[in-house]
Formats: sequence, C-alpha cells, structure tokens
Amino acid sequence: MGQRILTALIALTVVTSGLAGVTAAETGTERAQQGDAASVTFANQTTGGDTVTVDSVTLPQGGYVTVHDATLGDDALGSVAGTSQYLEPGTYENVTVTLTDEASAGTYTAMAHQETDGDRTYEFVASNGQTDGPYTADGGAVVDSAAVSVSASVSMADQPTTGDSVVVDRVVLSEGGFVTVHDASVTEGAVFESIRGTSTYLEAGVHEDVRVELDDSVTENTTLVPMAHRDTDGDETYTFDTSEGGADGPYTAGEDPVVDTAAVTVTDTATATMSDQVTGGNAVTVDSVFVPEGGFVTIHDSSLDDGDTFDSVRGTSMYLEPGYHTDVRVTLDSAVTNDTSLIAMPHMDTDGDESYTFVESSGGADGPYTNSAGIVTDAANVTVSASVSIADQSSDGTTVVIDRVDVSEGGFVAVHDATLNDGAVFDSVVGHSDYLDAGVHENVSVTLDERLTSGQTLIAMPHVDSDGDESYTFVESEGGADGPYTATGDPVVDAASVTIPASLGFESQTTDGESVTVDSVTLQDGGFVTVHDASVTEGAVFESIRGTSMYLGPGTHENVTVTLDQPISEETTLVPMAHRDTDGDESYSFPESEGSADGPYVAGGAPVVASASVTVQTMDDGDMDQDMGEEQMTGEQMTGEQMTAESMTEGTDVNTTGGSGPGFTVIVALLAVVAAALLAARSQQ
Repeated sequence: MGQRILTALIALTVVTSGLAGVTAAETGTERAQQGDAASVTFANQTTGGDTVTVDSVTLPQGGYVTVHDATLGDDALGSVAGTSQYLEPGTYENVTVTLTDEASAGTYTAMAHQETDGDRTYEFVASNGQTDGPYTADGGAVVDSAAVSVSASVSMADQPTTGDSVVVDRVVLSEGGFVTVHDASVTEGAVFESIRGTSTYLEAGVHEDVRVELDDSVTENTTLVPMAHRDTDGDETYTFDTSEGGADGPYTAGEDPVVDTAAVTVTDTATATMSDQVTGGNAVTVDSVFVPEGGFVTIHDSSLDDGDTFDSVRGTSMYLEPGYHTDVRVTLDSAVTNDTSLIAMPHMDTDGDESYTFVESSGGADGPYTNSAGIVTDAANVTVSASVSIADQSSDGTTVVIDRVDVSEGGFVAVHDATLNDGAVFDSVVGHSDYLDAGVHENVSVTLDERLTSGQTLIAMPHVDSDGDESYTFVESEGGADGPYTATGDPVVDAASVTIPASLGFESQTTDGESVTVDSVTLQDGGFVTVHDASVTEGAVFESIRGTSMYLGPGTHENVTVTLDQPISEETTLVPMAHRDTDGDESYSFPESEGSADGPYVAGGAPVVASASVTVQTMDDGDMDQDMGEEQMTGEQMTGEQMTAESMTEGTDVNTTGGSGPGFTVIVALLAVVAAALLAARSQQ
C-alpha cells in the first residue's frame, strides 16, 4: 500500500509542479491572476499559416481558447480551425494556437470555451456541440475577431560564426520560397547590396535550423537580417537580385517585409554548451556546438580530469559541418549507469575524412579545439534514469508516436491523458508500448486502449519493469509494480498536443452484401466516409472504391450505413476511409476529379482508415432470421407510428448523415449565441 501511495504522490507532484509549467511554456502563455469574468482579446496579425496568437484570454473556471474561421456564423462546428491545450483557471497572454489546416487570409474569431465534463479534453466538435461549449456574457459567446493575413515568419538567434555561414532557427512559409540573409544596410535602403546569402528552395511549411551559406562573408561582429522571400516565378531558384526585384520578392506583413535580426560574432574559437539533464544513460544532448573548421563533439566522463584522455571517451557525434549547431544528440558507446558528470569537448577533423579517429590514432588525428585557456569543454551533471520526447502530432485516434525514449534498465513508455493533472494516476493511462530493452528507442508507436475522437494533450511517461516479467502491470497492480522512472523525486515525462482530424471505428460484421455499417466516424471539418476493398492497400486508389456515405457534417456520427455500389458476395476485408469535402459542395467527387477534390483526411502522413472482415449472410441464415422475426412479431403487431415513437423514446441509434443528428438542436442554439457576439465583435473593428 505504501508503494501505491508513494507512486500516486509522485505523479501528483510532477503534474502540479512540472507539467503545468511545461504546458504554459509550450503554448507561449504567461499565467496571470484569475479574473472574475471570461474575456478574450485577439488582434489583427500576420501568420506563416500554421499558428495564430491570441493576445489574452481569461477563463474563470478553466478551459480553452478556440479559433474559428469565417464560417462561424453558419457552422459552429465546421468553423473550428484550432484550439489551445487545456488552460487552468486564470488569465493567459500570447497563447499560440496551432491550426488544424493552413490558414487562409480573412477573419478569424477567438472564442473562450469551457471545460464542461472535467476530462481536460476539448470535445466541442466530437460531441456535436454538447460539451465544452463557449463562455457566454450578455446573451452572446465571449469572442473577439481579427483580420489574419497569411505570409511567413522567421526567427534567428544570436550566434558565433566563422563568417561563412549562419543558422536561421525557424522559417514558416505559406507558399514556399527562400530565406535570404541581409546585412544591416538593408535598413538604409541597400536592398540588393545588403544580400549576403540565401537558402536553397524551401517547401511551404515549417523549417528549422536552416543553414545559409554566405556568398559575401562577414568579417566583423555585426547584425544580420534574415528575410523570408517568395518564389514568385515558380522555378525554385532565387532570382530576386538578378531580376532587380522583378521576381522572388519578400513575404510581407502589412507593407513591411517579414524579417528578424540577430547579432553574430565572428570568431575562430570553438565553443560548446551542455546543460544538466536526465538520461537513460545511453545518449545525451549538447545544447550548442560551434566548430569553426568542422569536426565533432565528443563526450568524456570525469576520468578526463585524472588524465585518462582516451579511456574517458564515452561517445562522439556524427561529423558536423563548419559553423554553429544546436541540440546535437550524442549516442554513448559506453553507457553511464550512475549519476555523474560528463564533459562535452569539440574536436577537429584534422585528417579531413569526416570520421572521428582521435582514440584509435592515439591522439595523432582529430584532436580537440583549444582557446586561450586550453582545451574547449563544458561539463554537465547527468542523472541516470530515463528520458522521453514526444512531439506535437496528428493522429487517427488509434496510435501515437513517441519520438525517442532512453531507458536505463528496460521497461515501457506509457501514455497518459490530461486527467493525470487531476490526480487520475491510473485512469489517465490510455496506452503503453511493448517491452523496451535498456537503451535508446526512436519512433516508438503506442497503440491506444480506446480510440480517441478529440485532439488533446497526451503525456509520455517511461516506466520501469520492476518485476522483470516484461509485461506492463502498473495499472492492474495499482502502482505496486512497474512504476515510473523518476528524477529528483518526480516522474520523467514529456507532453504534446495531439490533433485528431478524423477517427474511424469499424468492426467485423455480417451483411447482406448490399451495405455495411461504420460504427463511428468523427470528422473535424465534415466530409464523407468511403468504403474501399483491400486492393486500396496495393495502390488501387479509385478502383477499390465500393461505396460512399452521404455528406456528414463536422462532429461524430454513429452507425453510418454505406450502400455499396459494387455488392460483395463472399467474406472479404473492407477499408473505410475518412474523406474531406474540399470543394464545399457536400457532394463526393474524389474519383471523378481523379483525386483533385475531396481527398482523404491525413494523420501522421497517412490517410485515416480502419479495416475489418465482412461476412456475407447466406440464404439459409436469412430464412432463419425471418422465421425468428415472425415468431417475435406474433401477438400484438407494432404499427409504424408505434415503432417511430418507441425508437425516439428509447434513443435508438440513427445515421447522422445530415443536419438532424445528435447535438443538432444544441448547434442551432449555439449559432444564435455566436451570431450576436460576432456582430458585436466585428462592429468594434
């Protein structure tokens, strides 16, 4: 019992003292004192297309800030473009909301939403508007609207450089293009003369750690100005300067180019920074490395201080190009098993073979970089336990992917939902991995115990295999076995926002061959569910189509009957697939448009599908069912009116393929509330 209580207390400690802070940091929020009434402020802004920023939101009882697109006045559910993670009661500033789809220029509305069922999961759309509805005031929803322009964003940190290259931390481009590095003379009107270098072509989307080789090197400490440029002529070649501005001009926010500024220090002295960290003992991360002539960063243990130059080497990085590098992951050849101090040391590539041979050459090659004080190093304390990393991602509701987990003694990685924050130590577990040997594991797929229909925050937590049976029994043993790895008294965790654009439930069934029933389908933006045969897995995208549902509005629909255009006559596997209504005509045109319209929902880079075996009912089975039905109908016969009334009172499942499914009345009421608030908000702009 003591172990169970301890485990629960540990989990509660990390939730209250650690996770809340992580969530706030990841969403760009700044928690302020709780206010008396809900409010939201949303200013006009320019975005690269993937996020928008809500200036301020006050949630007296906690909840979310949801961003709706311009269709809000007509479609309360389908207009949801993105929502924040769960926010505790209080006021938050600069809340970054990741959008489900790329933004388009126009009006967006930020709306304060409640958490009505206590599960810390935003279910407004999936519940057809029945849960997590908006805060209201004076008869309307609490909202604010803003004009959003789609352009680009760019950020670059101060950094050392050899003068030949720099690293731009993050670039978001709505239509693809380049990032060009200018010197500060661009602010004085030297538009073309200020160009120092430009990146290769970048696709539309988010790009991190973009290295830009400088055609015109910098020779002294200065300020550089990265600028996002379009590819206006579509040739994927930067011609802004050679065309004298006639092509590939900059992205703009209002009338100004999208830029950032960074101070660069020209130096030939190597540097390394490494922070204290928790690890499974098999890998560590060096925060930053500057290698003027290229090389490596090597990890030594503390025996280096005793003169063990070669035996102290625990691992080294891959070859690093000349310049500045961040978050360099080093896998250790010799794992550390106890808390210790490790030393990051930049090494040269003296023989030019891009292969680290310092140890095998007994120091004859690839020696360390030095500065005026001696060998360049940085030390950090390492706690041996476990480490885990999970990134924001889209999912079909059945699996999530853990980017990396490092476990010192073997075990598992469990996935918890956000109710862990409320102390639901066991009930919050929504899935766990297979047994993982001690070591580093990447891209670990975790199948969830139950299919999720709503985007939410999920928490990855590595667990020890304390009883050595290679079976995860933390929940069934009520914490008596397989507890979490800990560091400084808290469980090791990482949290991520998981978006679920669509989710399908499809069970094995017996059918007459003319139709099948999809148990449940959730569509963030509405659309269709198309039934394919198994040849879709072999690339027969169009030929595999057997039938498609009527148009389904945003939300969850249960027991959706799909009539098959090509009936089946024997047992087979069918594959329902969630499709969008990309052209907005509520008519399925994916095959006739050859895929240019009404394409599938995608999660994790793959279409959202389910599959199950379908058995065709034989004639004998049909006769038997008919006889049984006649026996059951003897006595009082039920009229059509009686059947309808009883079905309505007993809540018989219906196919919600139109505007009359569950939650329709709620949505109509919400539209009235929202319309009043929209009118007021827009009149203030």
